[in-house]
Amino acid sequence: MNTPLKVIVVDDEQLAREELCYQLEQAGEDVEVLGFAGNGLEALSAVDRFEPDLVFLDVQMPGLSGFEVARRLLQRGEDSPALVFVTAFDQHAIEAFEVNAVDYLLKPVDGVRLEQALQRARRRLSADRTSPSGAGAPFEEQLDRIVRMMSEREVRREQVAIKVGEKFMLVQADDIIFASLSDESITIVTGQVSGTSNYRTLDDLQARLDPAVFWRVHRSHLVNINKIKEIVPWFSRNYILRMKDPKATEIPVSRSQTKRLREYLKL
Repeated sequence: MNTPLKVIVVDDEQLAREELCYQLEQAGEDVEVLGFAGNGLEALSAVDRFEPDLVFLDVQMPGLSGFEVARRLLQRGEDSPALVFVTAFDQHAIEAFEVNAVDYLLKPVDGVRLEQALQRARRRLSADRTSPSGAGAPFEEQLDRIVRMMSEREVRREQVAIKVGEKFMLVQADDIIFASLSDESITIVTGQVSGTSNYRTLDDLQARLDPAVFWRVHRSHLVNINKIKEIVPWFSRNYILRMKDPKATEIPVSRSQTKRLREYLKL
């Protein structure tokens, strides 16, 4: 039997991380999941600790992105593990990976595609590391090209998972009307459903959404400005936002965000 492929998984979303770990554990005895990391700094520490052969690396993470982690790992030269990027990017962004011959997995991860990535990683580890996918250019040059190709547009999550009852549902980001923090729990509301999010803070959730659309109008509320039904004047020249959800939820605007709202809507 072949020597097990030593693997770690890096993803800041717990559900995605646990699911990929489970899929890898089901892949066979020749794959050994050594551990996982929830952000870029943890990823670098995990690589030092476990010395994996292969790292499954989420691209979009707060702090150090997957690209930044990859660049730091590649600076280690021959000691760098093989990398497979795991992304939730749309098809146009995926083309950046394909033209540069860098391996990737698209969320949600397909089992057949995962097995292909594992096979490619095994071949890569037995070949010259400067040509990891059969391409002529060094891996770091390929990485630089990907970053340049994607720098013109900041790619955001198009779907967000929310827990409704005992199930998790994926909702389109554009369908989110607002998100509110209460009792250390984040509630996300769309026109059809309402549920809780696994994001720990509104800052984490906001970082995954389009900042031109989703505004932090209050420390406890994040709103989709395209889903505001009415703006109601309130005390001290502040406002209340009446949203387009079925309950017409009213959300206060903090004093610091009132000026921005006035300027944007010419109030």
